[in-house]
Amino acid sequence: MEVAFANNKLEKYFRDHKEAEKKFGKQVATRYIQRVTIIQSTQSIDELQKLPGLRCHPLKGVKQGVWAVKLVGRYRLTFTVEGESENLIRLLEVTNHYGD
Repeated sequence: MEVAFANNKLEKYFRDHKEAEKKFGKQVATRYIQRVTIIQSTQSIDELQKLPGLRCHPLKGVKQGVWAVKLVGRYRLTFTVEGESENLIRLLEVTNHYGD
């Protein structure tokens, strides 16, 4: 799938592991980069949902239309699925799922 970043910082964190570590810490940074790479290697959202360990799922309520994959512990990578054939993933943010 094609990946787009909602902002330049997310792209910078993907391309520069040291910057990602400064922002998120080592574990979250490593998983962030791994997850983006996995997303790029899939062909569809259905394929992404079937991959074990990612816990890829659509969000509900006010976040309807947004999807999430697990990074580490409470941290999630949120994104939207776009494009006519739903082959574009737009990464939105790395978030602490419970907001602590």
